[in-house]
Amino acid sequence: MFDFDIVTGKAVREILLNSRSTVLDIVERAYVAHERGDSVNPDSYFLRFPDKPDSRIIALPAFLGDDVQLAGIKWIASFPKNTASGLPRASAVLVLNDYETGYPVACLEAAGISAARTAASAAVAARTLRPGGYPGTTIAVVGGGVIARTICDYLHAAGCAPDSYVVHDIDEASGRALADHIRITQGRPASFTADRDTALAADTVVFATTALEPYVTTPFRADQVVLNISLRDLAPEVVLAADNILDDVEHCLKAGTSPHLAEQLSGSRSFVTGTLAGVLNGGVTLTPGRPVIFSPFGLGVLDLAVGAHVLTQARADGTALAVPDFFGETSRW
Repeated sequence: MFDFDIVTGKAVREILLNSRSTVLDIVERAYVAHERGDSVNPDSYFLRFPDKPDSRIIALPAFLGDDVQLAGIKWIASFPKNTASGLPRASAVLVLNDYETGYPVACLEAAGISAARTAASAAVAARTLRPGGYPGTTIAVVGGGVIARTICDYLHAAGCAPDSYVVHDIDEASGRALADHIRITQGRPASFTADRDTALAADTVVFATTALEPYVTTPFRADQVVLNISLRDLAPEVVLAADNILDDVEHCLKAGTSPHLAEQLSGSRSFVTGTLAGVLNGGVTLTPGRPVIFSPFGLGVLDLAVGAHVLTQARADGTALAVPDFFGETSRW
């Protein structure tokens, strides 16, 4: 009843490293459960700072039913200037609460969980939105950070196997490091390009940047799949010229995302084709002859689903650290 565990980043990393295929299935199930209403996923709450406009700390509360039956909250900081000092941009914790009593049951280091659920959502979308597979195609990755690296790992785990990768980043060292990582871990060609247009011409384009406003203004070709993970790279006109698949319509059309700007420009939501879960369950079909853009705002239910898996594994393998007497009172009187 009053057990409380800590799961460290090292333990989280090892568990996730050995369960990518499982995480892909977990994320897909969570999307489907959310679509049918077996979840509560309120708006995310943004803490911003007047003297640090590029930085924020976000709270993502959620409840997921299905086979998880946990509530919780992720508290994640994004401070892009950390990278200039060699530090990761993001840091996070995830608190999980028992649904029966409301008591917290664990606190997990969650930067790795957040990266994994984000990458898994991109990979689930990639294999769903290009059902013909990836032989004969090129995947471009715009952005060379931790999220981009993790997305590439999960694309590989999902069986998305292109003939080659091309990486673009304004920081050449980061871009080349990601290309090296792909060659080493996947054994397939990967090159760096300083020319953004070369990357944008690839069959599948993955955006994993820290962009605050749109800079891509040319519409994509009919056969392209775009994973708009960083959400703010695309001008609204680009969004309006494509089929648009979101993770959750209400969540994605806010906070100045590219789909939000498209809604403001067009005055309606008619450009939204549907949700990824809708495509997965057959309720949403894509329009032939149009590019497809997947824009996931990032749902707290995914953090819960992946966090629940990590906690279960950590308890099973003995890497969860029990905190005795965490609660000061364990009876009403």
